[in-house]
Amino acid sequence: MGTWDIGHFDNDTAADFSGTLDDAAESERPGILREALLRVVGTDDYLDSDEAAEAVAAAALVAAQCPGGEAVTTPYGPDEPVPALPADLRMLAVEALDRTLRKPSELMELWDETDAGPTWRASVAGLREVLAGVGSSRS
Repeated sequence: MGTWDIGHFDNDTAADFSGTLDDAAESERPGILREALLRVVGTDDYLDSDEAAEAVAAAALVAAQCPGGEAVTTPYGPDEPVPALPADLRMLAVEALDRTLRKPSELMELWDETDAGPTWRASVAGLREVLAGVGSSRS
């Protein structure tokens, strides 16, 4: 995987995933995000880095629509708008991020081999907090 920075879209796989979203009809984009998240959630065996990178990118897009979420403004993210997403994608994204940070996970292992590993983990944890509504005034 070609990675040039720590952002959720700063790798070849996530940038390609953005292209897949851009090429799809707007009505198909929520399903593409769901499929990326489900592939990771449904993996108990070794988690491939490409699948995890897509799930992290998908989670970032879901989190962008949550209270406290940050808009995806990187040039490597989707150019086309992501429609309003179903609320159930939030917890699915949390589960996918949790799985990405649980062994055996190639993406986690690759980041842990770098000095930026703790920063990457913190950025994923930040996404998780937004998705889970940590610190929000939800009832």
